[in-house]
Amino acid sequence: MDINRAQEIMNADVYVNVNYHGIPVFIQEVNQQAAKVFPLDSMEHVQEVDLDGLNESGPIHL
Repeated sequence: MDINRAQEIMNADVYVNVNYHGIPVFIQEVNQQAAKVFPLDSMEHVQEVDLDGLNESGPIHL
């Protein structure tokens, strides 16, 4: 995923489905080479991952 798109998703007013190698995640923070994310089913497991592993699968309006 492009860093600019990752930042847009992180700051979006709607939830956007993002997966890290197939696992649904929430983007918490973005820096130049990586993002801090946590799996949606395990919010206490924050990890830093490479941006290339993130994929967007569309918005969901809450």
